[in-house]
Amino acid sequence: MSRPKSDFDALREDLRKVYDGDPWHGSSITDVLEGIDADTAALRSVPHGHTIWEIVLHMTAWTREVASRVRGGSPKPPPEDWPAAKSGGGEAAWRSTQEDLAAAQKELENAVDSLGSDELLRWIGDQRDPTLGTGLTVGTLIRGLLQHHTYHEGQIALLKRAAETAPRTSLLPNPCESSL
Repeated sequence: MSRPKSDFDALREDLRKVYDGDPWHGSSITDVLEGIDADTAALRSVPHGHTIWEIVLHMTAWTREVASRVRGGSPKPPPEDWPAAKSGGGEAAWRSTQEDLAAAQKELENAVDSLGSDELLRWIGDQRDPTLGTGLTVGTLIRGLLQHHTYHEGQIALLKRAAETAPRTSLLPNPCESSL
């Protein structure tokens, strides 16, 4: 492994490693998602909590929003911040959801790769608005997304472990699949 030549190169490397590499904190997102099937992804094992599937959709939405801002787009919340997983579709739909996250990641990597290192200091919005994620630099936004993804990756890991160790009957069903 070669050493990055600049902080910008290190940031690009971190962006790739957190998604599909060897990040310093442990497993990458793709490693954590490995072996999760559609049924497990749709389980709601914590009352009022999100499913793995919903978390992946949320991560995808924010990855696309950050890519848009990196390319100079106006800051806005994603169209669906917490999209609901669509019922039905099974393994094909779950695979498609994971492929969409990979595509969003690639879009972000391409947007970041097209930046000059000085553009990491470009401000997004004039006023600080934590809810909207404005009043900070492009570099801070990208680092924030890495933190966001690592947080949700930890949630996915815990939900995956819970699904692997608990009998399926003790887990709450996905309300999208309810027959009520």
